[in-house]
Amino acid sequence: MPILSDRSTEQDWIEPDEVPRRIVAYGYAFEHLDKIELEFHCHVKSQIMMVQSGALSCEVEGGFWIVPPHSAIWIPGGARHTVYASGVLKGYNAFIDPAASPAALRSCRAIAITPLLRELLARTAALPLFYETTDAITRMQDVLLDELAAAAVENLHLPMPRDMRVRKIVDRMIEVPSEQAPMTVWASQAGLSTRTLSRLILRETGMSFSRWRQQLCVMLAIKWLATGMTIQQVANALGYESVPSFVTMFRNVLGAPPGRYMAERYSKTGPIEN
Repeated sequence: MPILSDRSTEQDWIEPDEVPRRIVAYGYAFEHLDKIELEFHCHVKSQIMMVQSGALSCEVEGGFWIVPPHSAIWIPGGARHTVYASGVLKGYNAFIDPAASPAALRSCRAIAITPLLRELLARTAALPLFYETTDAITRMQDVLLDELAAAAVENLHLPMPRDMRVRKIVDRMIEVPSEQAPMTVWASQAGLSTRTLSRLILRETGMSFSRWRQQLCVMLAIKWLATGMTIQQVANALGYESVPSFVTMFRNVLGAPPGRYMAERYSKTGPIEN
């Protein structure tokens, strides 16, 4: 079952694939969310999950995405995916008929949400579930689809290896990201040579081992910062010996230090602690 508002119950839910409308949208708000974990599932309709506050993480076969505030993840119809979330979480969740889905959005991606796109999702979510398809609603949804097709893609994606030997290492690195062991140690734990591990992860992800781990650290940092952790806490959780070294790594990947990067997303909620 996709994410619902905390004011809803499972009995209220109608599977969006069963609603004969080209776009079905819901708002969600979890003020005191402990944890959400949805196992691998899929929908006939494409899905856009937009985050207004908090953060989602989502795995689609072959990739892992973090969705911080003012971003969204696009999941094409039929793509198997999982969803993880915790903390204060608010946003919109929309399902779009494959026949109406923009042709440019054939693959999963994280996209930036403009104020116009956010307002269009909000207005669509405010409609009755079985709304009357008027000319005004059709025009509004046409603009929404155009905005989705034109949305900027964000670097919030981590390719995931399919080789089970490498995946075992990756799962451990995600579970305990503070373990900053060299590649020789990780390779030994998986019964691989360093050369074999390097070759496998490059083949499966298109990245070197060090580049993949750096991208993992950045994505986990964004997720934790979005849930209220300080930069000091994030640096410690990722195993960095100092805050400056973590900040330098983050800036090199995303072009801005973590404080400024998150402040731009939380411009209405006050400064981020450095």
